[in-house]
Amino acid sequence: MVKIDLITGFLGSGKTTFLIKYAKYLMSKGLKIGILEYDYGAVNVDMLLLNKLRSDKCELEMVAAACDEDCLKRRFRTKLIAMAMTGYDRVIVEPSGVFDMDMFFDTLRDDDTLERMYEIGSVITIVNANLSDNGDAEEDFFLASQAASAGSIVLSRVQLSSDDNIVRTKAHIDNAAAKIMCKIKGKYVVKDWDDLSDEDFNAISNSGYFSNDYMKITAGKSPEFDSVCFLDLTDNLEGMKAKIKTLFEDESYGNIIRVKGFVCDKEGGYQLNATKHEILVDLISIGQGVFIVIGTGLDKNRIRELMYS
Repeated sequence: MVKIDLITGFLGSGKTTFLIKYAKYLMSKGLKIGILEYDYGAVNVDMLLLNKLRSDKCELEMVAAACDEDCLKRRFRTKLIAMAMTGYDRVIVEPSGVFDMDMFFDTLRDDDTLERMYEIGSVITIVNANLSDNGDAEEDFFLASQAASAGSIVLSRVQLSSDDNIVRTKAHIDNAAAKIMCKIKGKYVVKDWDDLSDEDFNAISNSGYFSNDYMKITAGKSPEFDSVCFLDLTDNLEGMKAKIKTLFEDESYGNIIRVKGFVCDKEGGYQLNATKHEILVDLISIGQGVFIVIGTGLDKNRIRELMYS
């Protein structure tokens, strides 16, 4: 049987960055892995980041999540069956940050074919160590339901946080879990990711998962979450940062939750990851102006006018 891991985390938590490190660890142990990505939008920005992992030890697959729940489950099932026959030792699934955990467990457990092919390995949830207390009820639902199933809750940006912030973040997760009538049972990993050792990754890869019942305060399908994708934008770094700031500050564009992508500047290429609370910028070799805007109640025409202005 193929082991299958799930890496979750709300929008902007740092899932893809962790996935790259985790995948490299598994490959260093001689494992052949497959990575299944799905996200909102016609352009999967994270796939561009993961391309550097492609090798005889790693392949990438993608499922477009911009469809109804039944359609997504069918696509997910079909892709998993195909991947199980490819000879992978381990499959890693990275879904959208607005992800209903039941889809993962129900798809694997309610299907005889998949049950014979896969053994659930570990559920790993990524949470920003500087978690804001301003999240709404739906954001807290996704945060809590994902963390409640995780064997490992890996805090991101620990090096940019303080002990007090980390205590507040854990309390926020506990409070969010209490609201949906469940408890956090997984082990926290509180460490700068650059300092994670093989022993740390081994513990994470064997941390398992928890079958947690919880009260759904959202339909889980999130039909209101939507996205707008952009190709070949020509803005420089400062120009794009200004546009992203406008998107978050001007409510007429909709409720913007996440903006991510790449810009080309005279200094090189940059990856931008933005939420309501921060814009993170990293140097990167990708030289393509690709962006995705994710949120609810989006005025797509106004967003396009801004991004192409």
